[in-house]
Amino acid sequence: MKSTTDTFGKAPHQPSLWTRADALKVHADDPTTTQPLVSADFPVLSDKVFIWDTMPLRDIDGNITSVDGWSVIFTLTADRHPNDPQYLDQNGNYDITRDWNDRHGRAKMYYWFSRTGKDWKLGGRVMAEGVSPTVREWAGTPILLNEQGEIDLYYTAVTPGATIVKVRGRVVTTEHGVSLVGFEKVKPLFEADGKMYQTEAQNAFWGFRDPWPFRDPKDGKLYMLFEGNVAGERGSHKVGKAEIGDVPPGHEDVGNSRYQTACVGIAVARDKDGDDWEMLPPLLTAVGVNDQTERPHFVFQDGKYYLFTISHTFTYADGVTGPDGVYGFVADSLFGPYVPLNGSGLVLGNPSSQPFQTYSHCVMPNGLVTSFIDSVPAGEDGKQMRIGGTEAPTVGIKIKGQQTFVVAEYDYGFIPPMVDVTLK
Repeated sequence: MKSTTDTFGKAPHQPSLWTRADALKVHADDPTTTQPLVSADFPVLSDKVFIWDTMPLRDIDGNITSVDGWSVIFTLTADRHPNDPQYLDQNGNYDITRDWNDRHGRAKMYYWFSRTGKDWKLGGRVMAEGVSPTVREWAGTPILLNEQGEIDLYYTAVTPGATIVKVRGRVVTTEHGVSLVGFEKVKPLFEADGKMYQTEAQNAFWGFRDPWPFRDPKDGKLYMLFEGNVAGERGSHKVGKAEIGDVPPGHEDVGNSRYQTACVGIAVARDKDGDDWEMLPPLLTAVGVNDQTERPHFVFQDGKYYLFTISHTFTYADGVTGPDGVYGFVADSLFGPYVPLNGSGLVLGNPSSQPFQTYSHCVMPNGLVTSFIDSVPAGEDGKQMRIGGTEAPTVGIKIKGQQTFVVAEYDYGFIPPMVDVTLK
């Protein structure tokens, strides 16, 4: 895709490509890139609500941050409905699978707090009903701004449309817990433009969500990552030689891969407060490879930019595949070029024996990776599925150059702080 010059007058960058040749190197069940099995007897954070995407409170540099010794996480959350007639089967039993599958339509932002970085206590809704301008509150990033406890929550306002927004509030602590106040005025920031990023009018299955603001450690400017799809009418994209890459004989046929158009988007702030943004060309595209690059985020290490994103098996294009999990790329500068970690991009995938056990991984700068439990085989025959909707065991990975390695497993929902801020 053609790129444009940004307001700072820098030369336009060209998106890096995740190619079909890269994706052919993805292999499930490599122990160095596979999440350990999650047991079917996992504990549930709450029997009142489902939780999925987890967003730890952090500072603008990416450090996981506690406040007055209290760790805080934000989660996409939906009530469980064990007594609702619409979720009872013909025998009057609770159909938890149907309830779980319907959660996205009623997703709201909740927060939790903890003294231990686990054992989370439910704080409640972040925004009162009616504050958010759309029906659904989808994932984003909470940023602790200062020692006064101010937080900017960037998130995705969905239905109607999909808009990157932010809302400012404040965290208050006591000896007994945490409360959030404010979060009353939502500010729209930007939407897909149809020129660089696909709109709903161009594709009813488009994605535009998951804001992740950050300060570039090298130029000091404020940027934001987000998930998108490459602009253009659905089915009109070309999967050319560059998108295919160096494939062996017999892999030149791309089938209907023109329908897979995922990208990792980036925007730059025109102001210091993150109220005025300009979208830039994508950092990375996956045309012909995958249709979703969700929740993109960075780890900055050894002067390099480690770009992580999550994706599904079912969003891969014809002729390539990979497990649900987190994928990664690395570059020496913000605008690339990016190369896939481990040769393929796969960093941490579900095992083939439990392909849906976890999702929505977030790689933190300390090498810990959090995610949620989706569904795990249960029962003596393993044919029953136990629905999660709760925190998965945290996994430790080591990042070394262009490779990653699974090195540890920790408790469920273990998200320890990297820094603690004392409020003034």
